[in-house]
Amino acid sequence: MEIAQEQHLHNTDDRKVSQRPTRVTHQPQHPRFRKYKWWFRVSLYIIFFLVGQSAATLLGRLYFDNGGNSKWMATFVQSAGFPVLIPLLFYFPTQTHAKFTNDPHNDFSKTKPKFFTLVSLYIAFGLLLTGDNLMYSYGLLYLPLSTYSLLCATQLGFNALFSFFFNSQKFTAFIFNSVVLLTISASLLAVHAESEGPTGLSKEKHIIGFFCTLGASATFSLYLSLVQLSFEKVIKRETFSAVLDMQLYPSFIATCACVVGLFASGEWKTLDKEMKEYVKGRVSYIMTLLWTAVTWQISSIGMLGLIVEVSSLFSNVIGTLALPIVPILAVVFFHDKINGVKFIALLLAVWGFVSYLYQHYLDDKKAKADRSDGLDVSKGEVEIC
Repeated sequence: MEIAQEQHLHNTDDRKVSQRPTRVTHQPQHPRFRKYKWWFRVSLYIIFFLVGQSAATLLGRLYFDNGGNSKWMATFVQSAGFPVLIPLLFYFPTQTHAKFTNDPHNDFSKTKPKFFTLVSLYIAFGLLLTGDNLMYSYGLLYLPLSTYSLLCATQLGFNALFSFFFNSQKFTAFIFNSVVLLTISASLLAVHAESEGPTGLSKEKHIIGFFCTLGASATFSLYLSLVQLSFEKVIKRETFSAVLDMQLYPSFIATCACVVGLFASGEWKTLDKEMKEYVKGRVSYIMTLLWTAVTWQISSIGMLGLIVEVSSLFSNVIGTLALPIVPILAVVFFHDKINGVKFIALLLAVWGFVSYLYQHYLDDKKAKADRSDGLDVSKGEVEIC
């Protein structure tokens, strides 16, 4: 009898032990490992965004400085490079993990948006990007690079406004400090730098470039906030494939719209002449447009990834950080003059960027403290994961 009772107790203990890992294995990864992966993704997206945007801006300037004059071609290459991303769709298959739901194990098939909703969303974003890219092309053609950078920096202010209404973005002293420093950084380049843009243009064209760049900054900020809202309310996924979809399909729509604009405006008739008269030759003309298209896609992947991982405001902060970097790179590649103002602008931009990162660190620390107070588990359970 005692042997039977002892065997029964032993079996009961075995069941308790076997139940414990089963309950804990719902966590696919250690929380600390997930955090490291998050920082790796964010760092990678930041590199994509900064490198892509800086290179694309320099190549855009190279195009106009060497005889390029087509606004629709400059707009076309900002979206036409999307086919280079298609192979990534096969390497990063669609995952079924839904992020923006209460249940982290929710099946995506239950929250998947309707096909018509996604098509409408991609078409709307594609047309919005077309108008935005066209306005930026007018600004880059008709304005000095320093003035262009100043007006592009205003997108932070627009994005702060749109993020407050669409994304419930809270503002703290560090975020406000970051926005102010990055705006001042870009403003210094416009106030003190020598004229680096096109000369001999009429006052009328300068005014057109001014309002087009200002309108493009506001439109781009609206686009960022709406993309973040779409990921939260419609797409509801945190996967890289979702980022690719948001880049590929609107880019396809924008490219089609640019082709229509290129033929409707009649600029397609002057492209052959433009290629022949390009200062650096035909091969350089083609390679400039090709790499401009590729670098814009790299920049867009970084931008969308930061929206998914952090917020649209953070993505905009990173984009503004690139504005003072571009003149520094222009010193290396275009032999522009370097001065103390450009160096100070770069320091202010880095200061503003670190300020925003520190605020995110404080938020993460506070969230971790809240989780430890409300969801306290034994160390043994965590170590088994």
